[in-house]
Amino acid sequence: MDVDAYSYAHRRSWDRLDQLSRRRKLTGAESDELVALYRRTSQQLARLQSHSPDPELIAGLSALLARARGRVLGTKADTWGEIAHFFTHRFPAAVYRAWPWWASVAALFVAVTAGLAIWIEGSGRARELLGISGDNSAITAPGGAFETYYTEHPNDAFAAQVWTNNAWVAAIALFTGVLILPAVYLLFMNALNVGITAGLMAEADRLDSFFGFILPHGTLELTAVFVAGGAGLKLGWTLVDPGRLSRIEAVARQGRATATIALGLVGVLFVSGLLEGFVTPSPLPAPVRIGIGFAAEALFFAYVFGAGRRAALAQDAAASAPIERAEPITPAERWQTTPGTR
Repeated sequence: MDVDAYSYAHRRSWDRLDQLSRRRKLTGAESDELVALYRRTSQQLARLQSHSPDPELIAGLSALLARARGRVLGTKADTWGEIAHFFTHRFPAAVYRAWPWWASVAALFVAVTAGLAIWIEGSGRARELLGISGDNSAITAPGGAFETYYTEHPNDAFAAQVWTNNAWVAAIALFTGVLILPAVYLLFMNALNVGITAGLMAEADRLDSFFGFILPHGTLELTAVFVAGGAGLKLGWTLVDPGRLSRIEAVARQGRATATIALGLVGVLFVSGLLEGFVTPSPLPAPVRIGIGFAAEALFFAYVFGAGRRAALAQDAAASAPIERAEPITPAERWQTTPGTR
């Protein structure tokens, strides 16, 4: 069975089923069409689950059928259940599937940042090329601009500000990734900024202060940026190499996974914003603040490689195991549609 050709041949009817299942009101003819499309698609899903190794295609059709059946039977959407399922299954699974990409981004980012910091610390030529002034004590001195940046605004306002800023950076990294070069440029500029600051603080013999202010929130914050950058670059590479799918279909499918990651990262960046707004500038000893940041990072990794891995494996298992045909809708059930559909 040619899964790609089969998917292409039935894509229009699947899109029509999705369209009808989302409408608030249906005419009688549209209700009949919805039922017919639901039955046909459930049979097609059963065939695909016996032949297709693509878990994203299976998961997408399963979600479509669940929504369509709820529309036919008039069941109300469980909003909180959907939100819980998103954060326990869809988001961590999407991040887990993309981990080779964002882990590579993280390794390159750290290498570039460390290299720049070492170069800037011991080279006047680096200062000249980057336009850095000779006297940076206003930034690096105790109570200088580097430290007061975290304390000059009220904690709640500062947390909201950094959350908005970081979400914007992550969104740009995600959705410019389809063009590859803009995302690479954005990541490099972030590495450059961190590297310059680290180099100047090292030259002033104040790396303890640098790490004491960066690590409490920066570990989780930068990880979120790495995930965004990796997912964006994966989307861009899908455009270059769509595999066995058509280029449009491959990009659309990966785009849905990228959108899932984008939505979930809003929550991750919210946590890092709270850390930057309330933990980083707090009077707690630096080891305690850093420990809190590392604990948040450890929880994120446990979430992705624990819950995310289990969810991804469950999706793979569902995609590879054949299922029974969907239970047919009885005439009585068909008339249990929501008010206004007939």
